[in-house]
Amino acid sequence: MTTSSGPEDRWLDPSLSAVMSERRQLINLAYRLLGSLSDAEDVVQETYVRWYAMSAQQRDAIESPAAWLTKVASRICLDLLGSARARRERYVGEWIPEPLPDRTEWISGRSGDPTEDPADRITLDESVSMAFLVVLESMTPAERVAFMLHDVFRYPFAEVAEIVGRTPAACRQLASSARRRIRAAQAPATPTAQRAAIVRDFKQAWEARDIEALIGLLDTDATAIGDGGGLVSAELRPIEGGEQVARYFAELAGWRPDITLLERTVNGQPGLVVLQGGATVTVMAFDVVGGRIKHIWAVRNPEKLRPWTTD
Repeated sequence: MTTSSGPEDRWLDPSLSAVMSERRQLINLAYRLLGSLSDAEDVVQETYVRWYAMSAQQRDAIESPAAWLTKVASRICLDLLGSARARRERYVGEWIPEPLPDRTEWISGRSGDPTEDPADRITLDESVSMAFLVVLESMTPAERVAFMLHDVFRYPFAEVAEIVGRTPAACRQLASSARRRIRAAQAPATPTAQRAAIVRDFKQAWEARDIEALIGLLDTDATAIGDGGGLVSAELRPIEGGEQVARYFAELAGWRPDITLLERTVNGQPGLVVLQGGATVTVMAFDVVGGRIKHIWAVRNPEKLRPWTTD
């Protein structure tokens, strides 16, 4: 006599530990592909739903559960990337990837919540910096998936081909095209300590409404992009030019004298968090090139600030 298995029986599955240990890898992959932590979490949940929708016999027949989970998660992401382009066309204003906090603040060294599941943490490296994610946004979905799987997560092109639905040779070309985009957008890396000092100087000049100091910290071709998603106020178009950006932030400080600026890590790099009435209202990421700020990304869409409001 057999009985049907329910959700509670999953915890008796001896392979559960091995399967669930892939969660962090899947979240890391999905976040980099989608630029959204909330969407990445949904993808991983859907991946596990599909895993447990199979019978025990079907699961046992899978030679590499890790490879199966990665393949399914990547295909879900590929589908989402295709539909995301249509959604972005309807998005109000500029769209910026969802900013990610660090679990240790670079300004104070204070640790994050020790009870948090490490499997839910994103590994912070250059492939998750805001500048890198913005370049990924310029790629086609197939380019993005092929490049991330091969160059960042080290999957062979034969396996990438199964996921993307192209030949290995075609996937090699996709990754090569993505690589060229990355190289064209990359500048020589600025040491983290120098970036932190420049961001700190920007914070102080902004608080002082010192336009000349701000201009001196900004590249002459600097751009500032805001993302309010139509839910809160934000500039609908990028602000271009160092002087224009400096004047905008100086005026902003005058309009909102009650804001508090905090130095925080944003996507693995020194950034700023803006508080108003004790609540996080903006998270800012910076791209520093040649000792000056080249790009500022200011995320104000409250739906993208969820990870910053749970402390």
